[in-house]
Amino acid sequence: MTFDSLILGYVALLLVGLLVVGWYAELRRRRFGFTPSEDRIFRCGKCSFVYTDDSDVDRSRCPHCGTANQAITF
Repeated sequence: MTFDSLILGYVALLLVGLLVVGWYAELRRRRFGFTPSEDRIFRCGKCSFVYTDDSDVDRSRCPHCGTANQAITF
């Protein structure tokens, strides 16, 4: 084996290793990554409790005190 082929094999092995590590990291990111929820966010005007409810609900009752609240818009 020549010196040039040893260097080429070493560099190719490192590049394949980096490719495998990058591919594995991307798989983990997709599997455990954050996915945005379709729920709406509500804040109670009486007790200031922040909670979520379904996206099709315009007004929701606070689970702590029962007051009906509007969704928060950002």
